[in-house]
Amino acid sequence: MHFDLLEITSAFVVLFAIIDALGSIPIVLSIKQKQRINPLTVVGASFGVMLGFLYAGDIVLSMFGVDIKSFAVAGSFVLFFMAMEMTLGIEIFKMDGPEKAASIVPLAFPLIAGPGSFTSLLSLRAEYQTINIIIALLLNMVFVYLVLVLTDKIEKFIGKGGIYILRKFFGIILLAIAVKLFATNIATFFNH
Repeated sequence: MHFDLLEITSAFVVLFAIIDALGSIPIVLSIKQKQRINPLTVVGASFGVMLGFLYAGDIVLSMFGVDIKSFAVAGSFVLFFMAMEMTLGIEIFKMDGPEKAASIVPLAFPLIAGPGSFTSLLSLRAEYQTINIIIALLLNMVFVYLVLVLTDKIEKFIGKGGIYILRKFFGIILLAIAVKLFATNIATFFNH
């Protein structure tokens, strides 16, 4: 077990950009108008699913004959497209889950714990210590909880323009992370 503040910070930023709790405020507000949301249920379900995937994801991958480095390269493409979606304002990933059980679907899954989060977690595992990823994930879940509890106040405070700017800013950071992830992991295929 090796705690590394730089790894925790890097993993936190990657997950923060992918989870995009601030960018999800408009979605949370529209769901709140139709149904009651339980922030603890959302956070608990999201954390449980992501933690399970962090530990069992490689087992699932091995069933398909895929290693973590290959998944990291594939994941860099998913991160790239998510970053493009955030920076260009286009919709690539559709959120078309059922409207019932809003605390689980679509909030906990797939909005918070979705394909991007899964890809990020396994991609991060290829480079960082698991304990540092878990700490970064926990910090993100605390932030998600605060956003869910304070959604109305956050929107009033930073406004739609502020949410828009944050989404673009983290989109660019995510784009750089996707490029780095691709470059780091693709090199292993050429070094054999």
